[in-house]
Amino acid sequence: MSKLKSQNQNANVKSNIKYRAYYFSLEVIKLAAEFPNERLYWIISDQLLRSATSVGANLVEAKSASSKRDFIKYYEIALKSANETKYWLCLLRDGTKISKDKINKQLQEIEEISKMLGSSLLTLKNKN
Repeated sequence: MSKLKSQNQNANVKSNIKYRAYYFSLEVIKLAAEFPNERLYWIISDQLLRSATSVGANLVEAKSASSKRDFIKYYEIALKSANETKYWLCLLRDGTKISKDKINKQLQEIEEISKMLGSSLLTLKNKN
């Protein structure tokens, strides 16, 4: 594959919110697998995994929406899940001994995904 074609593919993946949400979920799963086996981490891990994986799941659900209104609703739920994910990642960063670098990397990615969702919602609702 040519270098240009490879760069275009990378750019498409980077701008495709469904792929980004999917790979974000995988990274959060890997992060959670590293947590110590302590009650505190069980609770945060459960909530973090639910909210992080919900983002991509709702984007996939939107694909089979029965109306534009339904489609928008799934995007709104995905955005709410992204915001909840930020909360759990911040708690993890500020209240535990987990590597702040790893958490900040995930926070940066979910922030970008949130911005993409927000922008998409504005477009879908015909607002600028």
